[in-house]
Amino acid sequence: MNAPTPNLQPPAIQPTVRLTMAQALVRWMAAQFVTLPDGSEAPLFGGVFAIFGHGNVAGIGEALYAQRDEAHLPLPTLRAHNEQAMAHSAIAYAKAHFRRRMMAVTTSIGPGATNLVTAAALAHVNRLPVLLLPGDTFVSRAPDPVLQQIEDPHDATVSANDALRPVSRYFDRIVHPAQLLSALPRALRVLTDAALCGPVTLALPQDVQTSAFDYPESFFARRNVTFHAPAPTAAELQRAAELLRGARRPLLIVGGGVLYGHASDALAAFVRRHRIPVAETQAGKGALNWDEPLNCGAIGVTGSPAANQLAAQADVVIAVGSRLQDFTTGSHSLFPHASVLAINASALDTIKCGALALCSDAAPALDALSTQLRDWQSEPTWQRDAIQAADRWRETVLNLTAKHANSSADTTRLPYDADLIGAVQRSHADSPTHDIVVCAAGTLPAELHKLWRTGARGGYHVEYGFSCMGYEIAGGLGVKLARPEREVIVMVGDGSYLMMNSEIATSVMLGAKLIVVVLDNRGYACINRLQQACGGAPFNNMLADCQQGPDGAPATDFAGHARALGALAEHADSVAAFDAAMQRARAAPRTYVISIDTDAARTTAEGGWWWEVAVPETSARPQVQAAHEAYLAGKQHQRR
Repeated sequence: MNAPTPNLQPPAIQPTVRLTMAQALVRWMAAQFVTLPDGSEAPLFGGVFAIFGHGNVAGIGEALYAQRDEAHLPLPTLRAHNEQAMAHSAIAYAKAHFRRRMMAVTTSIGPGATNLVTAAALAHVNRLPVLLLPGDTFVSRAPDPVLQQIEDPHDATVSANDALRPVSRYFDRIVHPAQLLSALPRALRVLTDAALCGPVTLALPQDVQTSAFDYPESFFARRNVTFHAPAPTAAELQRAAELLRGARRPLLIVGGGVLYGHASDALAAFVRRHRIPVAETQAGKGALNWDEPLNCGAIGVTGSPAANQLAAQADVVIAVGSRLQDFTTGSHSLFPHASVLAINASALDTIKCGALALCSDAAPALDALSTQLRDWQSEPTWQRDAIQAADRWRETVLNLTAKHANSSADTTRLPYDADLIGAVQRSHADSPTHDIVVCAAGTLPAELHKLWRTGARGGYHVEYGFSCMGYEIAGGLGVKLARPEREVIVMVGDGSYLMMNSEIATSVMLGAKLIVVVLDNRGYACINRLQQACGGAPFNNMLADCQQGPDGAPATDFAGHARALGALAEHADSVAAFDAAMQRARAAPRTYVISIDTDAARTTAEGGWWWEVAVPETSARPQVQAAHEAYLAGKQHQRR
């Protein structure tokens, strides 16, 4: 048998274009498009936040300048005031788009790059896409050590960017221009994969940024990006259906994966057909309308009494798109005796709490599971009890946030968070669901989780996976860039405001109007209360309990500070004054900041659950000893 004659014809030569690595990267980014749920097309990357330094200004900076006015594939560049903050803005932009659009961030090689670590960790925890493009040191090592270079005596390949490895879902260092041909498709897959999604870091050595290479022209063709998510398998569906058919008192926990998977309609149909009560995580709040009859509200440590009571009685818990973190599970004490069905695109999240796994994106899983269950429903008395509990809680929420709910004969009494949450929502009486509230850390996320009434999808934007102080204002900017047609209201405590506020100036510069409500309780009141709950003395949290010099703690003029950054601002001395200020803020042409003094001790008493915070075994303080005994008692209720 004769061997086949080989084809000796040379392959056709692909057309190429000579570009620097930075130019190729920018052109490729501009060529990626996405089809949105309404059928329209938009660029995948909404822009690039950039703070230039010697490690990126000559390379990627020049490339971004050339692309900004490109007629067919523009890619806007936005300047910010802090690298961590601009990464928060980029992450919030992606979250507001339910992960269907995103942004990139570029920094120089030193503190600019390390400033990204906190934001990268936040994106990693919350499974949100962002492309981080920090500059890096010279591959050639000709000028080593350069300004800002980290030198490791044991590993010459280490740079400051290696700090981003553990908080990136994909990390690469581009040491030759040709590496983009493989690195960018890998990066894109992570950014658009429901299970892998998170921050991608491409470290860009400054000499390689400026090196030219003959790239295939086809690499820069306009592409419509495909998003990837797993579908349920028949075997896992069958086991899930069998578990639910045996359930009498099921509870469905809604996580962020429902919103990111565009599964709100599938969720509503599933709940209504099978009559299963629903509880919401921080990330999942808003996936189901707040007034849906079976929506029992927030769950867990910051949960409503309705949802937590049902969770403690449930025989099966269906966690859809949830990480099942400790605030949701009450540190595994809230539903320890229930069987758990975990529906999640991430295999890691389907094996928590000893769960039965259904590894799938939320919408196809709920649709397929509903088909398997046919007309099965939860027990009628369970449905009735859930609806009654949900109705009672909604009435409580309306009472707690009503205009005169917390009035007192004592006119010196300061308002607390519920007063201001109610005031913000009633300030847009015609369509409060048009607003998007943004928050991240402290007491406010707990109060908002319980009390904010969410209708329109995305109206509740609270970062609580990483609970990152400083996210609030920067995150609000990203949300406004993503949703310019909606009013974005940032609710922030004085502690978080003082940590990171510079993007007020950026919002003014970009014409991205925010309403920022600063609740000033004069310290870290949330942790102060936790400190005392653990038996500790008030110490180093409230300004009054900190070491001070002869002039004492400053009385910060937040309104004056905001005006110095270019915003309009005022201080309200009462809830009535705050009501009037909110109307002025809504009518204002640019970012408007309202500060108001609040009660540092008071919180909403209704709801809540045990949370494991370790208490010292030994202490001279009787309060710590008592708290440790309570801690041990709480641990007895954890899932074994």
